[in-house]
Amino acid sequence: MKLVLGRRVEPDLGEVRVTRWVGTFGVGRILNGKTANSQMIGGIIYGIGMALMEHTLTDPHRGRVVNADLAEYHVPVNADVPDIEVLFVDEHDPHINPLGVKGIGEIGITGKAAAIANAVYHATGKRVRDLPITLDKLL
Repeated sequence: MKLVLGRRVEPDLGEVRVTRWVGTFGVGRILNGKTANSQMIGGIIYGIGMALMEHTLTDPHRGRVVNADLAEYHVPVNADVPDIEVLFVDEHDPHINPLGVKGIGEIGITGKAAAIANAVYHATGKRVRDLPITLDKLL
């Protein structure tokens, strides 16, 4: 998997934005290009959310999730999603099965949060190892 990631970190506010994403995937023979493309885009968006927004807060006294609804649990919306380009590598793997198809459900998210954390490191010099990457971790 090869990733090209556009990154932007606001120097004064510490806001991290992903501005562009190109993902190239080797997933075997693709039976439906439109759904495979959508699956990869969804995984990329989910990875952006994991790296920059999603955080479950637990009440230490009661053990309950404090932000258990979408009003307080942040997920990416259209304004958070950059230009995404998905490319597939033509490959034929006769050993996987007679058709050469693979399941691609989880491939789209694999490595996305790590790629964003590395881009933040290259942009700021600060290595963040605890997700989500927030302002307090960059200061």
